[in-house]
Amino acid sequence: MTMIDTPAIGDRISNAVVRNKALTRTGLLERLFSSAFRGLVYPQIWEDPLVDMQALDLKPTDTLVTIASGSCNVLSYLTANPAKVIAVDLSPAHVALGRLKLTAAERLSGHTAFANMFRYANLKSNLALYQRHIRPHLDAPTRAYWDGRDLSGRRRIARFTRGFYSTGLLGRFISTAHLLSRVYRVDLHELLKTNSVDQQRAFFERRIAPVFESRSFRNLVSLRASLFGLGIPPAQYEALAGDAEDGMIGALRARTERLACGFPLKDNYFAWQAFGSGYQSGETASLPPYLEPRNFEAVRRNTARVEILNESITAMLARRPAGSVDAFVLLDAQDWMTDRQLSELWGEITRTARPGARVIYRTAAAPSPLPGHVPDGILGKWDYRAEESRALGARDRSAIYGGFHLHIKRDGA
Repeated sequence: MTMIDTPAIGDRISNAVVRNKALTRTGLLERLFSSAFRGLVYPQIWEDPLVDMQALDLKPTDTLVTIASGSCNVLSYLTANPAKVIAVDLSPAHVALGRLKLTAAERLSGHTAFANMFRYANLKSNLALYQRHIRPHLDAPTRAYWDGRDLSGRRRIARFTRGFYSTGLLGRFISTAHLLSRVYRVDLHELLKTNSVDQQRAFFERRIAPVFESRSFRNLVSLRASLFGLGIPPAQYEALAGDAEDGMIGALRARTERLACGFPLKDNYFAWQAFGSGYQSGETASLPPYLEPRNFEAVRRNTARVEILNESITAMLARRPAGSVDAFVLLDAQDWMTDRQLSELWGEITRTARPGARVIYRTAAAPSPLPGHVPDGILGKWDYRAEESRALGARDRSAIYGGFHLHIKRDGA
């Protein structure tokens, strides 16, 4: 495994995010976001793995390259039994989280202990699980990360004893949203007590929608830094704001509405995370595939097929042989990229992709960012599945993206 080099990774994060001069307003915001992104951002990934696996159509011979983020989907892809998963991330914290999950799946006694760590993630006994069964088998940088202390002076691993999903930039953002909702006399947990989509929609219209019309909320959302907790850098803020007639307020309202009432709550663990800061209890609760009891042995059996690297996806692909990858998952990273970065990335994707390889990604706004920004000589080697992309995006329970996109490499390209 690649060693975690914080200064070097910090430079790579800055290169991925920073587009403007330091003494401009946008440049300052980009540098602030870059600094925040060096820590843990996503305690849970916000892309639906069921949609991903349907789009990717993974086979036992496939090599998959993906951005790691919180690694929920990295482990969930193992239920499809691919031959190899290579996950990369610029955040040392995300790399440490992914490696922690893999080691836990390998070394814990069974699904109950694994669920205690990563489903409930708030039990005092989790510290003993870490000390006895996980810590001795971690690589040195990952062990140093979890043994290290955060700004409160507590060991980072202790987050799993008091509510891991309320930590990280996104977790704290969700907690802040709950506190803010109280100012407007809305208890978001009440949504989780509804019993049908009709009741969910009624709650949204009656209790949540009016918040978006308040002047104070509009003023707050107009501050681009207010959405850093969602992992939205300045460049992506502009794309998201341009995706609705009412600007950012309209975009956020539409995304929140879909998350609150676009799917039955019993089937949508993303809604439980957003409105309840954790997973639903009970044997029939909706969970990420890697946390479902029926999938634990498959995940454990396949952990050795995963490699998690602390670098950019373009740099990693540049070292791989031509025609050696069958599937690519780019999350929403392209929303951050310049034309040069997009072209370099797709140049490497095209070189390393086998005929029939699939690429999926999501975008804040509906359109793909590629046409007009990546050379036609590269894009011409791919078929863009527009209708299939729209259908898959409509099934994405995370509900926070404007677009889902699928490209398939042409035979002979």
